[in-house]
Amino acid sequence: MAHTHTHDHPHHGHAHPHGHSHAPHAHPAQTAHWSILRMPVPARLSAALAVSACLWAVIWLAMR
Repeated sequence: MAHTHTHDHPHHGHAHPHGHSHAPHAHPAQTAHWSILRMPVPARLSAALAVSACLWAVIWLAMR
């Protein structure tokens, strides 16, 4: 059964509260000891090339 929802309001841009809250989470965020965003660009590129080479090696070995 399809549900349709219409608005018969004479104005636009009205707010609809949906019960959104910013309560404390069960597991608060922890500080990251390592982040790829803190790496310099050449190190990021080197890491990306190394990961890519490893993945291509896995594909090459699987094709044999």
